[in-house]
Amino acid sequence: MLSDRQLQTLEIAKRVGRVQVEELSQRFDVSVQTIRKDLNELCDQRLLARVHGGAVISSGVENVGYDARRSIASTEKTAIGRAVADLIPDRASLFINIGTTTEAVAQALLRHAGLMVITNNINVATILQPYPEIEVIIAGGVVRRSDGGIVGEAAVDFIRQFRVDFAVIGVSAIDPDGSLLDYDYREVRVAQAIMANARQVILASDATKFERSAPVRIGHLSQISTFVTDRCPLPGIRRICAEANVALVEALGESVAEEG
Repeated sequence: MLSDRQLQTLEIAKRVGRVQVEELSQRFDVSVQTIRKDLNELCDQRLLARVHGGAVISSGVENVGYDARRSIASTEKTAIGRAVADLIPDRASLFINIGTTTEAVAQALLRHAGLMVITNNINVATILQPYPEIEVIIAGGVVRRSDGGIVGEAAVDFIRQFRVDFAVIGVSAIDPDGSLLDYDYREVRVAQAIMANARQVILASDATKFERSAPVRIGHLSQISTFVTDRCPLPGIRRICAEANVALVEALGESVAEEG
């Protein structure tokens, strides 16, 4: 049986994606030790998963709601978006896939000139469409109600018509072994087609993705040209980047380009 406070904590986590010990302590006017005990019990029941300073929804089969994902690490996503935009020159062609981090990339590209952007993300198309210096091409297919993503075989076939300079992709989770993961098989098929039809692949993902799990494999970090994140706290991920000649860019830290 969960206490009323634990039930409220779980509802907050479902709504916004994660909870912080200090914030919960202030909200419920109890000690941080009490909150930690609550979180430990929720984690013991596999309802939450502990992370530094708090906990996140532990589900490995269903993503957090899209509005909640927008609020998670929003400052970090803005920094990542700017760092990715710095890697893309004017008059380039690129794919941008589904995700709140890739939306931050689209926002950071608005000052670019002569871009051709192909996307399966209605939100990205909406951000870019008003700007005459950016040509927007949107994939056809099934529109996912939860986030405006366009998925399915029609989207895959559409993507395969192009060969672009850059692919900017987001993922739902990154395993310690470098596996790139997502929740929806249909979305994964589109992401794989995007990666296969770009000369350079840029992964844009904040550090919370190291704390999560998802059931469907997109590919591996070694298939990426450049990994842009806010910070990379895992030595194993750094090692994979070094061994595979993947450039690692930490938007809120140091930038490291590994050379083989």
